[in-house]
Amino acid sequence: VITDVESGTEETTDTSQEVTIEEQVLYDGNNIKITATGMEDGLFGTELKLLLENNSDKSITVQARNANVNGFMVSTMMSVDIAAGKKANDSLTFETSGLKDCGIESIATMEFFFHIFDTESWDTVVDTDVITIETSIASTYTQAVDDSGEVLVEEGGVKIVGKGLSADDSFWGPGVILYIENNSEKDVTVQVRDVSVNGFMVDSSMSTDVVAGKKAMSAVQFFSTDLEENAITDITDVEFYFHIFDLESWDTIFDSDVIAISF
Repeated sequence: VITDVESGTEETTDTSQEVTIEEQVLYDGNNIKITATGMEDGLFGTELKLLLENNSDKSITVQARNANVNGFMVSTMMSVDIAAGKKANDSLTFETSGLKDCGIESIATMEFFFHIFDTESWDTVVDTDVITIETSIASTYTQAVDDSGEVLVEEGGVKIVGKGLSADDSFWGPGVILYIENNSEKDVTVQVRDVSVNGFMVDSSMSTDVVAGKKAMSAVQFFSTDLEENAITDITDVEFYFHIFDLESWDTIFDSDVIAISF
């Protein structure tokens, strides 16, 4: 797990302060209304409580996309089915593990959009505009940002920093921890290609979406089976290159040079 978040920006909030939101309508259109009614801690993370009303003549499914908290992309859980003419109380969960890895101790702002589609046909009903919710600490909380490490890429408004190897027992598994900053005007996806460890080609899982103006923590993860098959017990050097493309169109934005990292 990523620890010791340090930054030149100071965190000014009292983290013991209860964080709340005002009840507010997030979307009202297509005979569908979604209202945020509150926040609470849940089993898997912080839950944004929602009242969803489907006054249309179709069964719908509501999901969230491109969620970020305090400017960091975070993982969420939510998929709600609502029959025609019915209501549902449900929640959008911001997962604790993702918040912790980004160094987020309290939620000041939440951003996302709703992807609403026909439950039967999967046809899109609407992708809402980006929704921003400010909590009760939004005006007093400054999110700490740790961008220290080895700058691996700085091109086209995209900055990627290597922050060393993750611990063997970390959430990420064995791999290279990354800080990603997207200061471009495009929403991007960052992936890796041609990954090798200690000179051996290995499979790697990494695909991180970062919308314009936001940040992310991610990792180039290595599968333990690949390391074992190549008798790799200590990772001494890693090579790969980044493939960065437009999140919506999938058009390539750029491929980085091959990056070599030694440990």
